[in-house]
Amino acid sequence: MLINKLVAAVSIQIIEGNPHLRSLLGWHLQQVGYRVFQSADVVRARDVFQSRQPDLVILDSQLPDGDGLELCRWLSSHGQPLVMILSACATEADIVTGLKAGADDYLTKPFGMQEFLARVEALTRRVRLMSAPASLTYGELNIDLVQRRVHFRGEYIDLTPQEFSLLYVLTQASGSPLSRTDLLRRAWPDAIDNPRTVDTHILSLRKKIEIDPRQPNIIQTVRNVGYRFNIERATADTNGHGRLDSPTLASSAIS
Repeated sequence: MLINKLVAAVSIQIIEGNPHLRSLLGWHLQQVGYRVFQSADVVRARDVFQSRQPDLVILDSQLPDGDGLELCRWLSSHGQPLVMILSACATEADIVTGLKAGADDYLTKPFGMQEFLARVEALTRRVRLMSAPASLTYGELNIDLVQRRVHFRGEYIDLTPQEFSLLYVLTQASGSPLSRTDLLRRAWPDAIDNPRTVDTHILSLRKKIEIDPRQPNIIQTVRNVGYRFNIERATADTNGHGRLDSPTLASSAIS
């Protein structure tokens, strides 16, 4: 089973008194790829929440040892996670009360599993948006992810949309080399059969962000593999001559 890495980065706590429903919801969320923690009552729920700090809480409004809405208010004052309430109370007044207690969504029982998963996905998109950085900075290189603009040594660098996508994908590899095939698959919007297209764009990108494109320090060629974004050199200070020091490559990064 393929698991979306963005989904796997999101943790969900299920607080549900019905063991069968709790297990069913947990199983479906784990199948999608979420990290799931389960709690059956208020006491255990608080302990799990404080130790795990989940991104999203799915909360039964009527728990065996307490009021789910009171727990929702407590959650909102301890870390402010996103909360989805599950409840058999389906009047407009019930829903308004739940939302005012701090819930971000309110799903009435009984409900379909596809609707449940769709609502979870909508909420977790908000988690990813809230946690996503607005920009990336590597020494004198700044990448504005919102405006899709790049500045190098204080100057605006005019990149094409494709060059920007290529640079972003390289930075997300954390210094590991990516093959031309990987770069085509991750950075290009359409399927392209010619891997040499990557070389052309890398050359153009180097001319814009390298101090000396003929001796690139930031985007390096890894023989028989492809290219890597050299985080160590990108974050290094320039010396008095305005040139980066000679790169020191970690052997573990080229494998």
